[in-house]
Amino acid sequence: MTEAFKQQIEQEARQAVTELLEQAKLKKGDVFVVGCSSSEIVGGHIGKDSSLEAAQAVYAGIAPVLAAQGIWLAAQCCEHLNRAIIIEREAAERYGWEEVCVVPRPHAGGSWATTCWKQFHDPIAVEEIKAHAGIDIGGTLIGMHLKRVAVPVRLSLRLRQVHHRQADRRLLGCDLRLHYSGRAGSEAYPVKAALRPGGLCIPGQLPL
Repeated sequence: MTEAFKQQIEQEARQAVTELLEQAKLKKGDVFVVGCSSSEIVGGHIGKDSSLEAAQAVYAGIAPVLAAQGIWLAAQCCEHLNRAIIIEREAAERYGWEEVCVVPRPHAGGSWATTCWKQFHDPIAVEEIKAHAGIDIGGTLIGMHLKRVAVPVRLSLRLRQVHHRQADRRLLGCDLRLHYSGRAGSEAYPVKAALRPGGLCIPGQLPL
């Protein structure tokens, strides 16, 4: 990826979030959810061409704008983590959102969630939130994490229309690519799990 393209992504992400904040009238302490397909940004297919460089450029554009207004950034993971949310622990505790034990990776959670996990001060994953506003880059379906009722906003910038299982006390998902954290702040460890439709799973065991 060229430096010029990364700068373009950063500038467009910054412009989009700035315009939305002007219309949304959020206040300090509100939560802003971002779903971002780095694959779509680089011209690939969602979930197939994950790009840390693209995700980092989006973060560089969005995060400082939100931080300047005291608004929490929430990053939506991909469907391999059941679209869980990566957010600062302080924000999750303020709103009473329960932590789940998982750590995103580029191909199991997505480059966007992975980037935010690495950049946040004290990141945790939560299963669901009710954000006050958000942006969906690449058709990642953030609606499940927005407060009711969401109102679409038309921006001057047209970004690339690029538009639960649980087991063992809050372990999320059942995918061989996933990494779970044993406790907050502990080292992540890979987990093997089996799953049948509608079944729960316990790491290393058959579905219940």
